[in-house]
Amino acid sequence: MPIRTLPPSLGALLSGALLPLAFAPFDQSWLVVPLLAVLFHGWSVAGRPRDGARLGFLFGLGQFGCGVWWVFVSMDRYSGAGPFVAGLLTALFVVGLALFPALAGAMGVWLAKSAGLVQRVLLLWPSVWVAVEWLRGWLFTGFPWLQIGYSQIDTPLAGYAPLFGVLGVGWVAALTAAVLLGVFRRRDGIGPWIAVVVLLWLVGAGLSQVRWSRPAGPPLQAALLQGNIPQELKWRPETRRRIIATYLEMTRRRWGADVIVWPETAVPLYRHQVQEVLLRPLEREARSRGSDLLIGIPVQAPDGRYYNALISLGRTPGVYYKRHLVPFGEYLPLRRWLGSALDLLQIPMSDFSAGGRNQPLLRAAGHVLAPTICYEDAFARDALWGLPEAAYMVNVSNDAWFGDTIAPHQHLQMARMRALEANRYLLRATNTGLTAVIGPDGRVVAQAAPFVRTSLTETFVPLQGATPYVRWLDWPVLLMVTGLLGWFAAGRGRS
Repeated sequence: MPIRTLPPSLGALLSGALLPLAFAPFDQSWLVVPLLAVLFHGWSVAGRPRDGARLGFLFGLGQFGCGVWWVFVSMDRYSGAGPFVAGLLTALFVVGLALFPALAGAMGVWLAKSAGLVQRVLLLWPSVWVAVEWLRGWLFTGFPWLQIGYSQIDTPLAGYAPLFGVLGVGWVAALTAAVLLGVFRRRDGIGPWIAVVVLLWLVGAGLSQVRWSRPAGPPLQAALLQGNIPQELKWRPETRRRIIATYLEMTRRRWGADVIVWPETAVPLYRHQVQEVLLRPLEREARSRGSDLLIGIPVQAPDGRYYNALISLGRTPGVYYKRHLVPFGEYLPLRRWLGSALDLLQIPMSDFSAGGRNQPLLRAAGHVLAPTICYEDAFARDALWGLPEAAYMVNVSNDAWFGDTIAPHQHLQMARMRALEANRYLLRATNTGLTAVIGPDGRVVAQAAPFVRTSLTETFVPLQGATPYVRWLDWPVLLMVTGLLGWFAAGRGRS
C-alpha cells in the first residue's frame, strides 16, 4: 500500500510493531528508515497535536509491545506474581513507554504549524524524536531500550558513535527517514537534502575507519566464566555450595589468564559470609598463579545497607558498588506507599542501595578498568565512567531473568555501542549468556554459546586515548536538538 494512502493509525501501529526487527537478534537495520517515514507521514498530515499524540502512542504500543514483552518472563516465572499480575504489569509498562512517542507526536505536530519550508520540516521530526528518546533514557532513572541508534551498530552510521553517541547516530537515521518521506511526497526542494543524507552516510563510512585509541600495553588474556546457573536455583540455600564449587572449578582451569571474570552476583552469599572461607584463600591462590579475579557478589556494609558489587582479588584488591539500580528489581521507588509490592513480587535481593559517584576505579591485569553491572551498560553516562583513564571495560550481568528471549541479544547490542563510543575492548561475563569479548570497533570478537556452562578465553589489548564522545557525552546533540526545537517554538509563537 503506498505511503500516502496507508491509513495513519494502522500505519503507525504496524510500523511500531515491526520496528523491533531492526534490532538484535533480527538485525534488519534498514527497516528503521521506512518505518519511521511512515510515522512521520502520519504526523505530517495530522491536523492537531492530539492526533499526533494518538499516532505516536499507537506506534509506541507496537514498538514496545513487540520489543520489550520479555519483562513478562521475569515477573511471571521468577517473581511469583503469576501470569495475570505479570501480564497486567507488563501492559502498564508498555503503555507507559508508549507515552514517550505520543509526546513526540504532540510536540512535533504543534511545532510543525510554524514549519512551512521543507528544510524546517525535515529538521523537525528527527529533532523531536531524538529529544524524546533522550528523555526516555533519563526520566525516572531511564529506560533506553530500542533507541533507534542501536539498530545502526553494523551500518555506516556507526562511524558517528565515537563522536556523538547513540543519539547522534539515531538523529542521522531519523533524518534519513524524513528525507525518504519527502521523496515519496514529491516535495519541491528535496534534492539538496538527498545529497546531504548521502554525504552523511558516506562520512559515517569514512569515520568508521578512524581509530580513536592506541595500545596502552601488550595484549592480555581474559577468561570470562559463564556458570549457567538456573535462575530458580540461584538463591536457594541448598544450592549455594554447588554454585560456588562450580565457579571455583572453572577458575582453576583458567589460572594463568591475566584476568578472570565471574558474572553478576555469581556468589549467592554476602561478601562477609564468605570472606574467610572463600575470598581470602582465593585471593592468595590468584596471586600465586599470576591472575586477577573480578567477582560479582552482594555486599552488606557495616551500616546495614546492601550493594550489588564487583570486587577485584589479586594484586590490586578493590570493590565497585553498582550505581544505577533497576527500579522494582533492585530497589523499590516510593517505598512508603508501595512497600507491600515486594511481598507480592517476591524478587530476591531487591533492597539494594546505590553506590556513590566518587568510588575509586578498579584495577586488574595491571590496568585501570571501567566496570558496569547488569544494565548499567545501557547508559553511556554510567558505562563511560572512569574513561579515559580506564584501559578496558568490564560488564558483569545476569540475563537469566528473561530466559531464552530477545532481551539478552538487545542487551549485547547496547554493550557493543558502549565499546564503540569509548573505543575500548569490553569484557562481558554473564550467567547464561550472552558472554562475549567486544572490540573497540563495536564488533564481537568472540562469543560463548548461550545456556551452556563454559568459559570464554580471548586476548584483548588495553587501550588509551579518548574519543570525542567520552569527553562530550550527549551535550553536542542535546544542544543542537534544543536549539532547533527552540527555533521552531519561536516561529510557532510568532505565528
